[in-house]
Formats: sequence, structure tokens, C-alpha cells
Amino acid sequence: MNISYDAYKVFCAVASLGSITGAAEKLYISQPAVSQSIRQLEEALGCALFVREPKGVRLTEEGRLLYSHVSEGIRKIEAGERGIARMLRMDMGEIRIGASDMTLQYFLLPYLEAFHRQHPEIRIRITNNPTPQTVQALLADQIDFALVSDPLPAYKGVRCTPVREIRDILVCSGTRQVQTCRLDDLPPDDFILLEHGTSTRAFLDREFARRGIRPDPKFELATSALIVQFAARGLGIGCVVRDFAEEKLRTGEIQELLLADPFPPRHICLLRREQAVSRASEMLMATFCM
Repeated sequence: MNISYDAYKVFCAVASLGSITGAAEKLYISQPAVSQSIRQLEEALGCALFVREPKGVRLTEEGRLLYSHVSEGIRKIEAGERGIARMLRMDMGEIRIGASDMTLQYFLLPYLEAFHRQHPEIRIRITNNPTPQTVQALLADQIDFALVSDPLPAYKGVRCTPVREIRDILVCSGTRQVQTCRLDDLPPDDFILLEHGTSTRAFLDREFARRGIRPDPKFELATSALIVQFAARGLGIGCVVRDFAEEKLRTGEIQELLLADPFPPRHICLLRREQAVSRASEMLMATFCM
């Protein structure tokens, strides 16, 4: 049967109010339009749905059966419409983000703070993993977008937008005697690096290889924050994004070891799939590119 949603909506209004006049007023349509809609519905179903009485209408047995099913569907549809309206007003919703330690702490956090102040009802879920796992979560539709650092391969159906430049530097203890040098002047076993499986380590390995160096690091650590702490204790030369080192550089606990051939800049990138995401996610992503 090709019966419209509007026909069932009129039917439910008449059934709940027991009045064609009342249904017309509730739905802001004319009484003849309500009567015609009920008549067409009865013809389509092949049975009477209402008994006409002097003071209104009442449901027939068939009408009561239909109402018991259709009214619940109408309530759910209206609840869905109200929910969408709330989401469009930013009164509810959810954002799913994937980020690495660096992008979360040194890029995303200020944006989240401002967004939460403006839209406190939006639930934000953050998955904090290295870049390869974060990208896989994006491809599996487990997150709405990702903030990761390059280098990155091209992924089919994924847009990559650089949102901030970052620079990798070498740091060492504040008590160490340093001077400008070349990377290949440094002992290969004096480096402190992130463990394999991160975009930062992939970038550094590429840069070492480009200079013909095969590092043999004393320490391979899980986080850049640990690298900074190890370097401050004189355990080697740490390779980190400058943001992780800023605080201890200011206090003098560590110092930057200047390179005559510094690492090239790279970027924090916004990754998103081609398909649509929630309005809340779109609004937050828009703030990154302002």
C-alpha cells in the first residue's frame, strides 16, 4: 500500500483527540482536508477506522488495532525530528576524535576548551593513539576525524589538510658543552628516539637515512615527554618536536643543539573521510582552518 506518513499523522491526531475539528486545529489544516485524508486512508485499507458520533468520532476495532501500532511509530518519528533539531541547534551531539599525544596537547586542547565553553552539551570522545592506529580508526569509521603529524601516505577517500607547522629539534642537558654541528658529526649511539611505529620516528629515520646515518639509539621511548626528561638528565641527545621541549628550554634544564643542516619543517594535519559527519564535528573542524 502506498500510504503517506501525513495520512497516518492525521489519523493519529483524530484518534487521540476524538475530534476532526480538534485534529484540524492541531495540524493547522482545514476540517475538509482532515475528513478527506481519513476517507482516503479507509479506502486504501478497505475498512472503517472511525465511528462518527454527534460529539466527535471514536475508533472502530480495526482503528484501535491500527492506532496501537501507528501511534508508536509517529511518536518515534517525532522524537527523531526533535533530536535532529537539537543537534542542529548544538544542544546535543557527539564528536569522535583521534589524536596523538603531540596533536592533543599542543594543538587540539585549546580548541576543545573554547568549543566546550560555547557548546557544553556536545559530548566529545578522544582516542589517543600513535598516528598509524589513529588513521586505521578513521578508515574503520570509529572516529569522525584525526589530527596527526606527517609524513603520511595518501589514503583513498581521505582528505589531508595541514593545520599547523611543527619543527623537530635536538635537545641535550643544559650542562653539556654544545656548538653548532652537523647531524653526521654526532655519535650514532648518542641519540634518544621515539620507538618505531610513530610518524615522528618514520620522519626521523628518513632524515637520518637521507644523510647516510644509521642511528643506534641508547634509548627508544614511548613518549616525547620521556625523551625530554632523559635528555635533561644527560642520558643522550633527544630528538623531539620543539613544543615538547619549550618548558625545559625556558628553565635551562635542557638546551637546543643547533644543526648546520636542520630537519625540514613538517605539519600537524587534519584527516577526514569524504563522507559527511555530524554538524558538531564540522563546526569544530572549521575552527582549525580559520
